[in-house]
Amino acid sequence: MKILALYKPAHQNPPTPEMMAKMNAFIDELTKAGKLIATEGRKAGGLEVKIRMSKGQLSVTDGPFTEAKELVGGFALMNVDSREELVTLTKRFLEIAGDGESEILEMFVP
Repeated sequence: MKILALYKPAHQNPPTPEMMAKMNAFIDELTKAGKLIATEGRKAGGLEVKIRMSKGQLSVTDGPFTEAKELVGGFALMNVDSREELVTLTKRFLEIAGDGESEILEMFVP
Protein backbone atom coordinates (compact mmCIF):
# COMPACT_ATOMS: atom_id res chain seq x y z
CA MET A 1 0.00 0.00 0.00
CA LYS A 2 1.46 3.37 -1.00
CA ILE A 3 0.65 6.19 1.39
CA LEU A 4 1.33 9.89 1.70
CA ALA A 5 1.82 11.07 5.28
CA LEU A 6 1.51 14.80 5.98
CA TYR A 7 2.97 15.99 9.28
CA LYS A 8 1.38 18.95 11.05
CA PRO A 9 3.49 20.06 14.03
CA ALA A 10 1.80 21.44 17.13
CA HIS A 11 4.48 24.16 17.39
CA GLN A 12 6.78 25.88 14.92
CA ASN A 13 10.01 25.29 16.81
CA PRO A 14 13.15 24.56 14.80
CA PRO A 15 14.43 21.00 15.29
CA THR A 16 17.32 20.50 17.68
CA PRO A 17 20.53 18.83 16.50
CA GLU A 18 19.62 15.78 18.66
CA MET A 19 16.18 15.55 17.04
CA MET A 20 17.69 15.86 13.55
CA ALA A 21 20.17 13.07 14.32
CA LYS A 22 17.35 10.77 15.48
CA MET A 23 15.20 11.67 12.48
CA ASN A 24 18.06 11.09 10.03
CA ALA A 25 18.70 7.65 11.56
CA PHE A 26 14.98 6.81 11.26
CA ILE A 27 14.92 8.00 7.64
CA ASP A 28 18.01 5.92 6.83
CA GLU A 29 16.44 2.84 8.43
CA LEU A 30 13.20 3.17 6.45
CA THR A 31 15.04 3.90 3.20
CA LYS A 32 17.25 0.80 3.58
CA ALA A 33 14.15 -1.30 4.38
CA GLY A 34 12.51 -0.12 1.15
CA LYS A 35 9.63 1.54 3.04
CA LEU A 36 10.44 5.20 2.40
CA ILE A 37 10.14 6.51 -1.16
CA ALA A 38 10.58 10.25 -0.49
CA THR A 39 10.45 12.71 2.40
CA GLU A 40 11.02 16.41 2.85
CA GLY A 41 10.45 18.98 5.55
CA ARG A 42 8.74 22.26 4.82
CA LYS A 43 10.92 25.36 4.63
CA ALA A 44 9.86 27.71 7.41
CA GLY A 45 8.85 31.05 5.96
CA GLY A 46 8.98 29.60 2.45
CA LEU A 47 6.72 30.24 -0.49
CA GLU A 48 2.99 29.80 0.15
CA VAL A 49 0.67 30.19 -2.83
CA LYS A 50 -2.84 28.90 -3.40
CA ILE A 51 -3.79 28.44 -7.06
CA ARG A 52 -7.43 27.69 -7.74
CA MET A 53 -9.52 27.07 -10.85
CA SER A 54 -13.23 27.83 -10.47
CA LYS A 55 -15.66 28.04 -13.39
CA GLY A 56 -12.76 28.47 -15.80
CA GLN A 57 -11.24 31.36 -13.86
CA LEU A 58 -7.76 31.04 -12.38
CA SER A 59 -6.95 32.79 -9.11
CA VAL A 60 -3.56 33.05 -7.43
CA THR A 61 -3.45 34.04 -3.75
CA ASP A 62 -0.36 34.52 -1.63
CA GLY A 63 -0.29 33.03 1.89
CA PRO A 64 0.00 32.43 4.75
CA PHE A 65 -3.32 30.62 4.91
CA THR A 66 -3.70 28.61 8.10
CA GLU A 67 -3.03 28.79 11.78
CA ALA A 68 0.41 27.55 12.80
CA LYS A 69 -1.04 24.32 14.20
CA GLU A 70 -2.51 23.47 10.77
CA LEU A 71 0.64 24.04 8.72
CA VAL A 72 2.10 21.05 6.95
CA GLY A 73 5.62 20.62 8.31
CA GLY A 74 6.67 17.94 5.86
CA PHE A 75 5.66 14.77 4.08
CA ALA A 76 6.67 11.16 3.60
CA LEU A 77 5.73 8.98 0.65
CA MET A 78 5.95 5.37 1.79
CA ASN A 79 5.19 1.75 0.97
CA VAL A 80 3.68 -0.15 3.89
CA ASP A 81 2.30 -3.67 4.12
CA SER A 82 -0.60 -2.99 6.47
CA ARG A 83 -2.49 -0.44 8.51
CA GLU A 84 -0.79 -1.80 11.62
CA GLU A 85 2.67 -1.19 10.13
CA LEU A 86 1.59 2.33 9.17
CA VAL A 87 0.46 3.09 12.73
CA THR A 88 3.69 1.67 14.20
CA LEU A 89 5.93 3.69 11.88
CA THR A 90 3.90 6.87 12.38
CA LYS A 91 4.10 6.45 16.17
CA ARG A 92 7.88 6.13 15.93
CA PHE A 93 8.03 9.25 13.73
CA LEU A 94 5.88 11.30 16.14
CA GLU A 95 8.00 10.19 19.11
CA ILE A 96 10.96 11.84 17.35
CA ALA A 97 9.17 14.86 15.80
CA GLY A 98 7.18 15.73 18.90
CA ASP A 99 3.66 16.96 19.38
CA GLY A 100 1.57 17.21 16.26
CA GLU A 101 -0.40 14.98 13.95
CA SER A 102 0.09 12.98 10.79
CA GLU A 103 -2.64 12.87 8.18
CA ILE A 104 -2.40 9.67 6.15
CA LEU A 105 -3.68 9.40 2.58
CA GLU A 106 -3.63 6.17 0.58
CA MET A 107 -2.41 6.74 -2.97
CA PHE A 108 -3.86 5.18 -6.10
CA VAL A 109 -1.48 2.64 -7.59
CA PRO A 110 -2.48 1.42 -11.06
